[in-house]
Amino acid sequence: MIELDNVILSDDVKEKFFVCNIDKCKGACCVEGDLGAPLEESELQILDDIYEEVKPYLSEEGKKAISEQGRYILDDDDDFSTPTIDGKECAYAVYDEKGILKCGIEQAQLEGKISYKKPISCHLYPVRITKYDEFDALNYDRWDICDDACTLGSELQVPIYKFVKDALIRKYGEVWYDKLVKTIEEEG
Repeated sequence: MIELDNVILSDDVKEKFFVCNIDKCKGACCVEGDLGAPLEESELQILDDIYEEVKPYLSEEGKKAISEQGRYILDDDDDFSTPTIDGKECAYAVYDEKGILKCGIEQAQLEGKISYKKPISCHLYPVRITKYDEFDALNYDRWDICDDACTLGSELQVPIYKFVKDALIRKYGEVWYDKLVKTIEEEG
């Protein structure tokens, strides 16, 4: 376990390997589970602000789900998440021509329509943040739908904290990430 500036990182995040293999899983993380993508409260206004730019990138079913449920929902644990289509895929996810689920928000960002990439929980996946009053706990969310990503990560020798580098920098900053890498390398 590493503790760094009010962030606690589990050993799995530094020791396990992972590289998303979307051609194998077809974006199953956008479908599986009980809810849509977890959202931070700071992201709610962003979703409201960007919706009109993102809307053309969504499926008709996704637009309908958002129209009926809202751009985000509050679950039974008082946490926010994206709405889903019939309790399955995220309403912001769209299938491409190969049957792979992609994020409509990210597609809008890639085409320069918005600057927001996608919810931080999606960008950080397979790392999940649990927020406590005094610190964030970062844990590896091990899931069998990602077995191919674990295999590919092992083959390429990419630890999780390196796979999610851009997301960690987005969340905690480059200085924090550089300190994390230095700490891990010193523990070596």
